[in-house]
Amino acid sequence: MNRVYWDSMVFIYLLEANPHFGARAQRLHEAMARRGDVLCTSVFTVGEVLTGPRKLKDHAGVKALKTFFGSKEVEILPFGIEAADRYSIIRAETRVRQADGIHLASAAAAGVDLFITNDGDLGKLSIPGIKYFADLDGKLI
Repeated sequence: MNRVYWDSMVFIYLLEANPHFGARAQRLHEAMARRGDVLCTSVFTVGEVLTGPRKLKDHAGVKALKTFFGSKEVEILPFGIEAADRYSIIRAETRVRQADGIHLASAAAAGVDLFITNDGDLGKLSIPGIKYFADLDGKLI
């Protein structure tokens, strides 16, 4: 069993059935379930994923997403003092965007095994607390 962090876009691809990446996110999700991996993400991801339906005034969509993220299917990682400290280090030592820094810091503070992202540049980083980075096909970056 591994703790696998999903970047916001992976959830968006899955939950919105993205025509290009949705099937890959679904296969990844199914493979994780078969292995018994723990799917985790930051509380920040929840806010990012809720933004689309809120812009569309899709109240049912917002409710469904809040139910999904409130379920035991996803471990929601906090952005506490440890994550904030790691965020400051990441932002001071790299050129990642603020949002990516929050994701990386949350994952690192939780000590995840694998960070899944569609941003290959993130996989080039060495972040203490994150063992591996992989793309949507599960290939290590």
